[in-house]
Amino acid sequence: MKDTLFVGLDVHKDTISVATARLDRQDAVALGTIPNTPQAVSKLLRKLGKPADQLFCCYEAGPCGYGLFRQLTKAGATCMVVAPGLVPRRPGDRIKTDRRDAQKLANLLRSGELSPAWVPTEEQEALRDLSRAREDATQDVLRKRHQLSKFLLRLDLRPPEGIRNWSKAHREWLDGLKFEQLTHRVVFAEYVRALDDAVERVKRLEDALLEQACESPQAPLIAALQCLRGVAAVTAITMVAEIGDFTRFPSAKQLMDYVGVVPSEYSSGGRQQRGSITRTGNAHARWLLVEAAWHYRSAPRVGAVLRNRQASQSPEVIRIAWKAQQRLHSKYSRMVARGKSKNVAAVAAARELIGFMWAIAHEVAKQQSNHSAA
Repeated sequence: MKDTLFVGLDVHKDTISVATARLDRQDAVALGTIPNTPQAVSKLLRKLGKPADQLFCCYEAGPCGYGLFRQLTKAGATCMVVAPGLVPRRPGDRIKTDRRDAQKLANLLRSGELSPAWVPTEEQEALRDLSRAREDATQDVLRKRHQLSKFLLRLDLRPPEGIRNWSKAHREWLDGLKFEQLTHRVVFAEYVRALDDAVERVKRLEDALLEQACESPQAPLIAALQCLRGVAAVTAITMVAEIGDFTRFPSAKQLMDYVGVVPSEYSSGGRQQRGSITRTGNAHARWLLVEAAWHYRSAPRVGAVLRNRQASQSPEVIRIAWKAQQRLHSKYSRMVARGKSKNVAAVAAARELIGFMWAIAHEVAKQQSNHSAA
């Protein structure tokens, strides 16, 4: 343990700033900057001159992904990808450079003050990339719809009463519009074409997502999560892609905290004050959770679509899903009756919904374990 070396890496697209700290030194030492390439990282490991099992490395999660993590762990070193929002920062520290950031990471790694981020496998990361591409495509559809609707609004063209926007009847109304100006006809045609292309892109990505999910090792969990109301195939796949192994959290409360749906708190002495949710952790999963939670406004029921999703699932998973309907609808209704806003009630329901997902994941893991033992 005496020769253990702690390495802080400040990673950017083209460069990596390196600093090291030892147990017998007070401050980390900056080693300089290397190119962000596998060859340069391999050369750095040789330069450090330590056995791999004595190297402890860390860097902040960011747009450069997990290639560096996989290279270091494959070489035998211990590597931690750090959650940037949980890195301790000293009040009043106004100087920020790559060198100082690398030194700070090395010092904090040595003192054990860093919080690791979850690192997906290459297969999990690929599924996550596909689900996020689908999410980007849906946002693009929304933008295209806004562009077209605002263009028509400028021309004072409004759909007839009783026609819901972007329904089949709305599309028939759009197809029947006539414009006197040639330029307006060109603009309208381009907006409609761009919208149709965006919708087709979403469909292609959803088809690919469903196909990949069927081949995923997490397919049993994806199917089980769909027993929950408001959690159809795309939502279940995305939640699994974003969170990975639900059972890595010892309790449902820790999973709620990871997704950032627990209330913030500032309490001191005899004073207790709670505020809005923390919004830490995975924003993609948090947004999906809240969208799914809106389904629990309605009274508990199992319709034909939900019944089909539950057809092949175990009685225990179905029991958990029914309990979720009863509890979340009751919670939403009570909060609204007390004067809370509907948005606050939906977020509260979302917090408990992720707890029921955690329970279903543990039940699926138990069933798979019993099946393997048999």
